[in-house]
Amino acid sequence: MTTIGFVRHGVTDWNVQGRAQGQHDVPLNELGREQARMLGKRLAAEGWDLIFSSDLSRARETADAIAEAMGRSVDGYDVRLREKTHGRLDGTVEAERVEKWGPNWRELDHDEESAESVRERSLDFLKEITETYPGRKVLVVSHGAWIGITLETLLPGQEIAKLTNTSVCVLEKAEGTWTCLLMNCIKHLENVG
Repeated sequence: MTTIGFVRHGVTDWNVQGRAQGQHDVPLNELGREQARMLGKRLAAEGWDLIFSSDLSRARETADAIAEAMGRSVDGYDVRLREKTHGRLDGTVEAERVEKWGPNWRELDHDEESAESVRERSLDFLKEITETYPGRKVLVVSHGAWIGITLETLLPGQEIAKLTNTSVCVLEKAEGTWTCLLMNCIKHLENVG
C-alpha cells in the first residue's frame, strides 16, 4: 500500500489576478510563502517519507518550505509534474482573451496541452513512484490542473472541485485500486491571510 499526498503550490500574484500560469515560472507571493510555511508545519507532524515536486518555482518554493519544516531536503524535482500549458492563453486574464479572440475564445484552438498528455505524464510518474517506493508515504507538490486531471483519472466518477492553493489531497493505492482519504484540505490555513 502506497500513500500519495497531492499538494497544490501556494498562491502567486498571477493566481490573484486570474492569469493563466501554465508552464511560466511564476514565483510565490508573500501570502503564498506564508501558506507554504504553515503547510510545512502541518505536514511535518504527519510522518511523510518522501517529497517530490514540479521544477517550476512556485511548486519548488512550496516543496522547499515543507522540506525545511521537516528538517530534510526535497527528494526530486520532476518536469512530469509541471502544470498543463495553456498555449497562447498562458499569461492572459479572461478580459484579455475576450478582447483578443472575442467572446467565443473558448471554442478556438489555442495550442493547449491536452488532458490526455497531462494524464500520460502523471500516470508515468505515479507508476514509477509506486513501484520504487511501495508502502511509503509520498508527497507530490504540483499544480491545480495537473492534480485535478490526475485525481479525475484515479477516482473515476468522483467530482473533483477546484483545488485551493496549498490544499492537500491524500490517496492510497492498495491492490491496484486508489482510494481517497482526504480531498482539498486546507485546515493549516485557518489563521493565514
